[in-house]
Amino acid sequence: MQKINTHTSSNGTRLIHMHRNSDVAYMAVIINTGTRDEAPKEHGISHFIEHLIFKGTQKRKAWQILSRLEDVGGEVDAFTTKEDTNLFAAFPAKYFERTFDLFSDIIFNSIFPEKEIVKEREVIIDEINSYKDSPAEQIFDDFEEILYDGHPLGRNILGTEKSLKKIGLQEIKDFIAAKYNTDQIVVCCMGNVDFSKILFWFEKYFGSIPNNPRIFTRPLFTALKPQSVEKRKKTHQIHCVIGTTAYHYHDKRRNAFQLLNNILGGPGMNSRLNLQLREKNGLVYNIESSYSPYSDTGSFAIYFGAETDHFDKSQKLILQELKKLYTQKISDPQLKKAKTQFIGQLYISLESPETQLMGMGKTYLNYNQVLSMNEIRERIEEITAVDIIEAASILVPENLSFLKYY
Repeated sequence: MQKINTHTSSNGTRLIHMHRNSDVAYMAVIINTGTRDEAPKEHGISHFIEHLIFKGTQKRKAWQILSRLEDVGGEVDAFTTKEDTNLFAAFPAKYFERTFDLFSDIIFNSIFPEKEIVKEREVIIDEINSYKDSPAEQIFDDFEEILYDGHPLGRNILGTEKSLKKIGLQEIKDFIAAKYNTDQIVVCCMGNVDFSKILFWFEKYFGSIPNNPRIFTRPLFTALKPQSVEKRKKTHQIHCVIGTTAYHYHDKRRNAFQLLNNILGGPGMNSRLNLQLREKNGLVYNIESSYSPYSDTGSFAIYFGAETDHFDKSQKLILQELKKLYTQKISDPQLKKAKTQFIGQLYISLESPETQLMGMGKTYLNYNQVLSMNEIRERIEEITAVDIIEAASILVPENLSFLKYY
């Protein structure tokens, strides 16, 4: 593992840097604020702000922001999740300070011109409408709305046309002042630059920001209410999601559940669901399972699309595979094979600098430490067949929610 250095400024903002021998450097800023931190009247504001921070600051026009790194061959991206807002850049390593300056400027000094608010609102409304043409994507948002019924985690990230039209300059300023807290920001970077320089630029552009600690607490999700919902969408196939709430970031069963998810419906063509429904029975083309942990809960979902004549059998086989996980111990050879596959997938994923950077940053945000790959491998190797059964106990039928598009 490459050398990692960390630092916390006086305002609580954290820095993590990995030395990497390359002429290309990478930086991300992760703000621990997302959709779940919005009031009902603010629905969609986190994602709205993520768009708008590129539209002008006190010293830069929108085109200057876009050109600042792209003119030297760099790339900039941003995205919002239920719990955080993320900025990412890849650039030639000699432009590290330029990137620190740019990210600090757009996060803390954006001016949100009215014409840009109006224009970007329409862009996002178009984005919302585009999802309506993709049931395989929209169904996940609708499922989490069912799963977290009445809780902020259930709201989709984009907001609605109605909610966006109620968000203006003052609402944006108020949200940033209340929720962009300095002690909830992590700056993570990788590059062939001495840490002393990284630390100097970090303190110059982020450490100098006035202290703004978090004083609010997120409402916890506690009330699971399984539901079965059908929506008429007039789709050719039936689209379906089956799932439940799962383990949060700090639950010790999380590692076993991640391995379980990989066995059940991970990216490999040899997952149990793919082998049973697609390879053996030819019932579906797409089937997968996913697990997303949050700070106080998690989301587990199985998605598949099937012809009407194949739907009932597909759902029956899925429930049978779930039952096997919480009633039957996985054999030692199967468990060893599953661990080898999972570890190999993790190693391959770290070949992507962006994946490595964001993983490092989010781990530091949530745990205030970063494990080496050897430590991660050891934790996976420690998982037992009993751990798998215990982790799978949440997958009993009475915990499951169902959403069906037909």
